[in-house]
Amino acid sequence: MLSNYKHEIVRVAIVLNTSWNIYNFRMNFVKSLLAQGHEVHTVAPQDEYTSKLTEAGCIHHPIYMDSRGANIIKDLALIVELSTVYSNIKPDVILHFTIKPNVYGTLAAAILRIPVINNVCGLGTVFLKGGLVSLTAKLLYKISFRFAKKVFFQNPNDLQLFLDKKLVPADRTDLLPGSGIDLKAFKPQPFKRHRTFTFLMISRLILDKGIVEYIEAIRILKAKGIKARFQLLGAKDPEHKRGVPLSTVDEWIEEGVIEYLGKTDDVRSYIHKADCVVLPSYREGSPRSLMEAACLSKPIIATDVPGCNQVVTHRLNGLLCKAQDAEDLAVTMFAMMGMSDAALQHMGECGRHKMEQEFSDSRVVEPYLQAMHAIAASQVTMKFSY
Repeated sequence: MLSNYKHEIVRVAIVLNTSWNIYNFRMNFVKSLLAQGHEVHTVAPQDEYTSKLTEAGCIHHPIYMDSRGANIIKDLALIVELSTVYSNIKPDVILHFTIKPNVYGTLAAAILRIPVINNVCGLGTVFLKGGLVSLTAKLLYKISFRFAKKVFFQNPNDLQLFLDKKLVPADRTDLLPGSGIDLKAFKPQPFKRHRTFTFLMISRLILDKGIVEYIEAIRILKAKGIKARFQLLGAKDPEHKRGVPLSTVDEWIEEGVIEYLGKTDDVRSYIHKADCVVLPSYREGSPRSLMEAACLSKPIIATDVPGCNQVVTHRLNGLLCKAQDAEDLAVTMFAMMGMSDAALQHMGECGRHKMEQEFSDSRVVEPYLQAMHAIAASQVTMKFSY
């Protein structure tokens, strides 16, 4: 039980590709560690969210990390940089999230013999398509994950894929419900169907999230005279190799296809004003936007792909459609619009219940603490065995 370790202070390093990512997706976990008295070091490139981490009580270590592509020189330099940072921190355990920390951070930690816990947050489509890049990625995972004490996956499909490809030892794996959802922070409001039915997609503007399919589905519906509001909320990312060009986004706005809402640090007010949240992604780890929508009792439309179909149970808390199929997405959106108020409200309530039962952030914190304390205990045993 965790209570056996409540007086044991662990020095933990949490490593991600951006400070924004830590603050927006891991902060409840970080606060849980700090509340127990653990010493938390965050390692990520510096951005406008870094100060929020230090204000919360973290000790931050800025690094340079190019998360948008592979470059052997930069990646080797990242291993060296992380090795230096880890040597200075001297953590009891390192927690890696996102691809480059998982791979290169683990190799850096292995050189220093520091135990690590990794989290596979999701697999990019490049990983699954084959070719040299995919083969290289799999090889790097296979080499680095040999040194991990524990590897958490966010959906069973990704876990099974890694086991089938023999990229990770089976006895070191476990499943988590994504990054977890704060049930208290995301409280639903009384059901209200808006006069003009409103669809909302929340995502970074990259192609693999199904942005183009969403736009094409909207065009199909508008061509048939369907009256609805179609909104898009999320940061533009034109520098990403799969990012939507700024000129294309401007064309969509000028054409009147979508209402572009920009980006935000708090999605709740936008979700409250929507009738349905849409995510036609090609593949996910465990999509945060869908969990937040379900937690706020909103019906969901998502593609029937790993990650999305873990959060959405078809006809229970939402509807699933085919991936990369704008026609099927349009049909599904039209079907959602045609549902009665009672059906929409029931879907939303089922979504909230599903989040309470399966995706609460406590279900994420607990396995991590257990793994951390098990590692800390084994390290103490090793010291006394000499």
